[in-house]
Amino acid sequence: MLRSLGQRSLTGSDEDPRVAELRTAVSRLRRELAAHPAEFPDRVIAEDELAALAAMTIDGTPEIPRLRRSLLLIAGAIGSVSALARGLTDVRNAVDLFGQPRGGQG
Repeated sequence: MLRSLGQRSLTGSDEDPRVAELRTAVSRLRRELAAHPAEFPDRVIAEDELAALAAMTIDGTPEIPRLRRSLLLIAGAIGSVSALARGLTDVRNAVDLFGQPRGGQG
């Protein structure tokens, strides 16, 4: 569930709702990937980058260039696995909530 950027988390904490959204999407995709029976060459890359994204959500607001880099690596690693397409889209949408990095790079 996407919330407006100005809203607080439903728990009443001061956590950035974008971070909560990213954490949820990453967690869901990690579970889907773990349950996916097929092995594919870049699976470890996807698992490592999802773990990196999960770690970034613990420390507060992640660095946008690093988020985008991880997203690209994950998409490249699992982009052709149609069973994971929905989860990947959710992660991409959560990363997009953070906008563009300063200076227009990314």
